[in-house]
Amino acid sequence: MSRIGKQPVEFASGTKVSFEGGTLTVESSKGKLSQDIDPRIVVEINADDRVLTFGRATEDREARALHGLYRSLGANMVEGLEKGFSKTLEIVGVGYNAKVQGKKLVLNIGFNAPVEMPVPEGLTCEAPQPTEITISGADKQSVGQFAAEIRAVRKPEPYKGKGIRYRGEYVRRKVGKALGA
Repeated sequence: MSRIGKQPVEFASGTKVSFEGGTLTVESSKGKLSQDIDPRIVVEINADDRVLTFGRATEDREARALHGLYRSLGANMVEGLEKGFSKTLEIVGVGYNAKVQGKKLVLNIGFNAPVEMPVPEGLTCEAPQPTEITISGADKQSVGQFAAEIRAVRKPEPYKGKGIRYRGEYVRRKVGKALGA
């Protein structure tokens, strides 16, 4: 049995969980998320104990592989709507900065023109400092995807360490050219 898949997912009293027609739907005051579930996965909702459990209809290889996946996706939906997810990016470089203008993130990172990125629906983007970007939302996948797209605009380079990186990310530094004798 999957170690992750057999763990129950607990949800708060303000969160409404339903499973109809192969779709798991989680609703709270922060929004609504839904996920299609493979027919080989069995979803049970105990509204009294506020517990969501996942099982397998068959014991074939793919069903065993999907068991833990769908349990994690369901747990992330519940956690996202109860607590939310966030990622913080740091900008390193002289003159590099970011600011939020309406529903756009504007990056000044050494190109001849600022890079404007529209913020996806359901996400909030903040720049508490010019060299820091915080992305938050209920959907873990979309938060991570948007953070990865921002980082891809100017990845940290190994010689001076300039670029956009995740908070706490270690950038391995290389030694530059040395003059020969």
